[in-house]
Amino acid sequence: MVIKVFLASSSGSTAIKKKQQDVVGFLEALKVDYTQLDIACNEENRMWMRQNVPTEKKPTNGIPLPPQIFNEESYCGDYDTFFEAKEDNLVYTFLGLPPPPGSKEAADKEHIVENGTHAEETNAEENPDDSTEVPVEERNGDAHGEEEQEACEEEEGEGGEEEEEVADDEAMEGETAGDEEPAEEEEAEEAEEETDEVTEDTEARAAEEEQEEADDDREEEDLQSEEEEELRQLEEEEEGEVQEEEEEDVEETQEEEAE
Repeated sequence: MVIKVFLASSSGSTAIKKKQQDVVGFLEALKVDYTQLDIACNEENRMWMRQNVPTEKKPTNGIPLPPQIFNEESYCGDYDTFFEAKEDNLVYTFLGLPPPPGSKEAADKEHIVENGTHAEETNAEENPDDSTEVPVEERNGDAHGEEEQEACEEEEGEGGEEEEEVADDEAMEGETAGDEEPAEEEEAEEAEEETDEVTEDTEARAAEEEQEEADDDREEEDLQSEEEEELRQLEEEEEGEVQEEEEEDVEETQEEEAE
């Protein structure tokens, strides 16, 4: 079986070149025999590749891009499926080749086979031959007695279930009532706290207003005191001027009399 890798040697796409190098490099690292088929220089290779890639694996435009991998005539996949197989350590399965002894893929397969065989043996030991027929009498017993016993058990079970449902409902109602009482208490406490806060705010606002009024009154009193003081000073000055004028008049009169 020969692995065929269809490549484009003169591709202008950097992404395609990188994918081709990844595939070829990995196959060489695994020492897998493969053949490179150039579709850029060989029209026959390009046509064969396009015709043999399954329709469901082709892109929307219907033209598959390299690299494309085949095992003889069988299609293996493109770069994406190759990369997934590489990540899952299933490259040999992807290529349709048996994994070499000692490889991780071979070890995984052996492990799966061993686990499967062990599981089958375990099931065979745990499940004896079920084909042994049991007598009808032993298998069925007294059918009538069993039916009556089952009916009684069903009635008892239904009665017990009804009692349990009633008990659960009562317990639920008790829990609901118990939950409602703390909720009402919490609401009352919150209302009281809100009332206290409103009262405190009102008192604080009233105290501020009183303080402002007191300050206004004090300012008015200060203004009145200043005005009174100014009037008093003016009156004193006027009295002084009048007194000076009178003294001057007296002096003038005396001087006239002396003459």
